[in-house]
Amino acid sequence: MTLPHQSTPPRETGGKLPEDHRHMIRRRWLTAVIIVLLVGIPAGYLVISAGQSRDSGRDKERESSAAGLQDNWPSLMKRRIFEVPIPAGAWGVAYYETSNWKTSRLYVQFTTTAAGLDGFLAESGTSRAALTPGRITVGDRDADIAGWSFVEGMSWAGTTVKREEPRPATDLTVDLTEPAFPRVYAVSTTSP
Repeated sequence: MTLPHQSTPPRETGGKLPEDHRHMIRRRWLTAVIIVLLVGIPAGYLVISAGQSRDSGRDKERESSAAGLQDNWPSLMKRRIFEVPIPAGAWGVAYYETSNWKTSRLYVQFTTTAAGLDGFLAESGTSRAALTPGRITVGDRDADIAGWSFVEGMSWAGTTVKREEPRPATDLTVDLTEPAFPRVYAVSTTSP
């Protein structure tokens, strides 16, 4: 007995119809868009981040290359690190920062009101009673670096705020010649 010749069964495609040209184009476009997004978004982020980093480095370079006091407020971060709470409403604010492997110093000068001085001293951890009349606590070396001169004939008063390590110590010298508008000179020193 011979069996009739049977043809091979059609291949099973898992119930899927063969892909037509339009679906193939759509699938390829979708794949290309996903690849562009997966590569493009991180690459764009890196470009933006590099630009911001470069700008930040230029700002820091410009600041560190400045010689002497800059007529500007020190950043809030610097004021916190060096514990120099410049009162709101102060004017004639200028600062200069120096750093080396051993110590960092922030030189700050500003003019404020009598109430502003009292608030500044309280936030610094001292009071007006601690100011010694005729005492200049900013040393000659620091005065030369900042470009300050403490001349005779002015009503100087000063104190040093010592804090527990590693917090900074601050030399404060105040010009009380005009009591309603005292001029403050501060040198805050910290050792890492």
